[in-house]
Amino acid sequence: MTGPSRRVTTAALLAGSLGGLGGFGGLSGCSLLRQESRIPIDSFSDDRACATTQAPVLLVLLPGANMSPAELVQEGFVDAVRQRGLAVDLLIPDSNLGYVYEGSIMRRLHDEVIAPAQASGYRRVWLAGISLGGFLAMGYAMRHPGQIEGLLTLAPYLGRRPLVQAVAAAGPAAWRTGAAPRDTQDVEHDLWMWLTDPRQQRPTHFLGYGQDDRFAEGHRLLAGLLPAVQVQAVPGGHDWQPWRRLWADWLDRGLLPRSCTA
Repeated sequence: MTGPSRRVTTAALLAGSLGGLGGFGGLSGCSLLRQESRIPIDSFSDDRACATTQAPVLLVLLPGANMSPAELVQEGFVDAVRQRGLAVDLLIPDSNLGYVYEGSIMRRLHDEVIAPAQASGYRRVWLAGISLGGFLAMGYAMRHPGQIEGLLTLAPYLGRRPLVQAVAAAGPAAWRTGAAPRDTQDVEHDLWMWLTDPRQQRPTHFLGYGQDDRFAEGHRLLAGLLPAVQVQAVPGGHDWQPWRRLWADWLDRGLLPRSCTA
């Protein structure tokens, strides 16, 4: 199912049940609810950018909750890259909720997606993600410093609402000095500690969101931690229309190479 009803369901899921999973066990490597599946992560790959060589940049796009790689293709995300003639290979892993629930998603993204890509020759890797995918992209960059060149998060999930409200009420700097995690696996807390730490060497981070998104409170809070030029808010909610526009505008920034010899 696609369209607004799908996005509302996804947003409610993220704001509710996932926020109570001990901070996404998949980021800590702990299995919270079930035994880890032996099925490898599936991915959509598009390496048409350079006919006779590997593209200089690999762009890994992480879907949101209940999204599939095929849905992102259908919504034009791959075509938008190809229409611009960018020298970029694309990889869209099926980072589905099953892997999040079982606590394997971060290990899988590293062992089955990013590390093999780097071993095959990619030296420049960008991570992009929508909603839950944006959260996972930031979590991966946090857990693997220096391995990701840049981040694009579109309407990212940013943690349970009380946590976001606490950061907003105190202000990021004040919150950080006295904040305590909910438990040892509170990765949502860890992520905000990482985002609010001025000493951290984080990848270049671009943020895009709809002004009427149900998570916009957190998006505006995150926007205040980034240079204004790296933030874009457009009309719309938690849905495809603003995400497609934000994706296209980001691709037009000139951040990605057009030459296969770059």
